[in-house]
Amino acid sequence: MTSGTTDAPVRFSTVGLPEAQRIALWEEHNATALIGLRCRALQDTALNATEINLQLPRAHVARVLGSPHVVERPQAEIRRVPSGAVACYLTLAGDAFFYHDDGVHLLHPGQMLVCDADQPFMRGFSHGLEELAIKIPHEVWRELGGPVSLAQPLVIGEDAVVQTRTLATLTAQALRPESSADVDEDVLLDLLASMVTGRTASLAAVHLTVAKAYIDEHLTDVGLSAARIARGVGISERHLSRVFSSGGTTVPQYLLHRRLDRARTLLQQGGVTTVTEAAARCGFGSATHFSHRFKQRFGLRATDVLRQARAQP
Repeated sequence: MTSGTTDAPVRFSTVGLPEAQRIALWEEHNATALIGLRCRALQDTALNATEINLQLPRAHVARVLGSPHVVERPQAEIRRVPSGAVACYLTLAGDAFFYHDDGVHLLHPGQMLVCDADQPFMRGFSHGLEELAIKIPHEVWRELGGPVSLAQPLVIGEDAVVQTRTLATLTAQALRPESSADVDEDVLLDLLASMVTGRTASLAAVHLTVAKAYIDEHLTDVGLSAARIARGVGISERHLSRVFSSGGTTVPQYLLHRRLDRARTLLQQGGVTTVTEAAARCGFGSATHFSHRFKQRFGLRATDVLRQARAQP
């Protein structure tokens, strides 16, 4: 896992703000948090837009949702707020157009556009947007082996469906508050570099990271098993066992520890009212079995942790 401090995701939304101030506040937020842009809504409607940002040690990731609008990064904005970065936009829902000096691209869900954020462009979302954005400083981009010149933006997707889906999974995992600290940035950047350069990514590391993300998403399922995880990730159960073994654990051990860790967090934060509720919300079919495993792992009874949480002011 990449070393360094990872802050918690930060959420900003124009929803609920005074309509006359939404565009200015959205522009101000993006200039500080992501990439400086000029923005205008379509059809004279108020802009509803939400962005979740996370700064990782070597890159910045974001999830953006918005009503129909157009954004532009002209030379004046580039001079005012230079980014010194490459921008990767992965479309999740809604078509998007991208104008640059030499032409236009139409992006569909599942496609990713890679461009130099310090070259002028215009983007439009006539039916709204939902996308993931990754901002990579130029020096990191060069370390990854990315093209030195991005005078022409790259469009990736049709021949890399599995990779774009995996990249979306890793980025979405990073933006979840409860799992952002567990994100392996090296794996995310290695996968992105492989998509851009055509070289082979470290698939074992990618599969391990995606499997862990799948487990986190399905912890409440009592029937979650190695076979189901393997199907969800798209690999064989035998290969799944190998990639977890390379990380020094087994699938059942990892699953149990994640469930216990999640349960301890719920108990400590007062997110449940009973131990039985904590067990159920973390995929344990038996509260007794949960209590035994909890004491075995942490040396404390789950009831004591809950009692301590309640006693705090």
